[in-house]
Amino acid sequence: MHAAAFGALDSLIRSGETLVIVPQNIAEFWNVATRPSDQNGLGLTPSEADERITKLESLVTILPETPEIYSEWRKLVVTHSVSGVRVFDARLVASMHVHGVKDIVTFNVNDYLRYPDIRVLHPTDLVPKSDE
Repeated sequence: MHAAAFGALDSLIRSGETLVIVPQNIAEFWNVATRPSDQNGLGLTPSEADERITKLESLVTILPETPEIYSEWRKLVVTHSVSGVRVFDARLVASMHVHGVKDIVTFNVNDYLRYPDIRVLHPTDLVPKSDE
């Protein structure tokens, strides 16, 4: 997945897109990055995770947390009957709504299909196909 993610990132940057994330994305990355590899993590030390986040911060704009995100999240989880771990996806969509972001790039496309007002893109959709 690493190659597809970086390929998509490179493609978006080259096309002049503004890349945004929210603090939740950083927290979720930290969780996976510092979790042991035998527990489906990357097994990085906190220092290594910090280095990667610093690099990421140089490439993207971090949108702020705002009180409106909570209200929007509550509306989404009720409207779409969201439960379990999908509440975190709903929070990302709430942040998108509040900040006017229409597109999300994710490997978990199906997790976002319940939200008809956003465009869900898989990273491989963004990498130009080579002529073979």
